[in-house]
Amino acid sequence: MLQIENFRKSYNYHVVLQVDTFTISPGIFWVRGSNGSGKSTFLKALAGITSFEGDIILNGQLTIKKQSVAYRRIVNFAEAEPIFPEFLTGIELIQLFKTAKNAPNHQEDFYLESMNMTSYVDQPVSTYSSGMLKKLSLVLAFLGQPTCILLDEPLTTLDVESLPILYSWIASQCHQQGAIILLSSHQVFEGGILPTVREILVEHTTIRHNS
Repeated sequence: MLQIENFRKSYNYHVVLQVDTFTISPGIFWVRGSNGSGKSTFLKALAGITSFEGDIILNGQLTIKKQSVAYRRIVNFAEAEPIFPEFLTGIELIQLFKTAKNAPNHQEDFYLESMNMTSYVDQPVSTYSSGMLKKLSLVLAFLGQPTCILLDEPLTTLDVESLPILYSWIASQCHQQGAIILLSSHQVFEGGILPTVREILVEHTTIRHNS
């Protein structure tokens, strides 16, 4: 469970997102909102990437402000448009993330094979297409034992053949690990492939559940 308390995010003294209290239970959530509504800002704040006023509490124990390292170890995030150091290979990035996330040995093998990435993952990311970079960012988001996975525009630049594979990863993580998974997207998620997807609306500088 994620508890958001007294959340406030401003840019140049202008409040873009403010939430007094908001709770997100385990499950899959579609974060919806118009362009510029604050969807990416919200996800980056939850990931501990963007600073904000207030606090976020995970499972009633870890707060992002007081136990930031432990919190980030089990909260994973994938950027809408991932950028990685071009001189590193995909395998090197995976090893770095595995160390940071205390991931099991060979955990990445399943993800790389299912996304057909084994033929190029040992090459520098400077050689990757946008779709290859997207796949790598998604693999990194599932490494370790995440309690919460945040995917910003995960369907963008992903080929059609890879969509059901990603959906299966999400469904498995939700069912087997009881994880919280938040996905922002301008595209509709296909019904029947994913389990029940609830909605979180980001609008008018605040967020709310859409029942």
